[in-house]
Amino acid sequence: MIYHLRIADLPSGDRPREKLLEHGSRHLTSAELLAILLGTGQGPGKLSAVGLGQHILRHLNQGNPNDNDPGVLKNITAEELMAISGVGPAKATAILAAIELGKRVLQSRPPENTEISDPSLAAATLAQDLMWQTTERFAVLLLDVRHRLLGTHVISMGSATETIAHPREIFREVIRRGANRLIIAHNHPSGNLTPSKEDLQLTRQLLQAGQFLALPILDHLILGNGDYSSLRQTTSLWQEYPQGDT
Repeated sequence: MIYHLRIADLPSGDRPREKLLEHGSRHLTSAELLAILLGTGQGPGKLSAVGLGQHILRHLNQGNPNDNDPGVLKNITAEELMAISGVGPAKATAILAAIELGKRVLQSRPPENTEISDPSLAAATLAQDLMWQTTERFAVLLLDVRHRLLGTHVISMGSATETIAHPREIFREVIRRGANRLIIAHNHPSGNLTPSKEDLQLTRQLLQAGQFLALPILDHLILGNGDYSSLRQTTSLWQEYPQGDT
């Protein structure tokens, strides 16, 4: 259902700004969050701001069963937004600024020497290199013996659907930088975080190499579309190839 009412005509509990202040931003739909950025409505049928937000998402998600998916906004351009009825330069730039700010928050790196004690912290450290890229990349997070951050390094870049990372290249960088522990990671531009057969096979090879070189691999992360998955948490590979990482 598309809203045609003005925001001012809605009950106060249904107005996006008031709803956010009372319940928090997580309780707003994507269209309601867009409405706050848009400020006013219009477009086809003189929609409210919420209705215009819904119209934008449905327009951009044509052919997608989930016509309210906000993921279509992650790489949107000003030209694409302004091609939608009701969206001019002011509304387009407000949306783009909010998207970029959200990306920068997600991509903020912990400082060096931070102890990486959780997959979410590792994902945040690697987000700038991997999270929003449109082609696959493989990166390594370098740690000392106490799991403190030494740095990150992008090992390889591939096409939109695949990348290649050879164990030799990965461990060469680890040894060159004097790291004692590592976390490997790559991105899935599609946003689907399910590991492929190739992902699992490469993880097995690297875990075996980590055993041989006495350089424990603490995790393999898959990043994409603002989220991540930990293969250590979702597979049994670390039971099959213990790393002695304590």
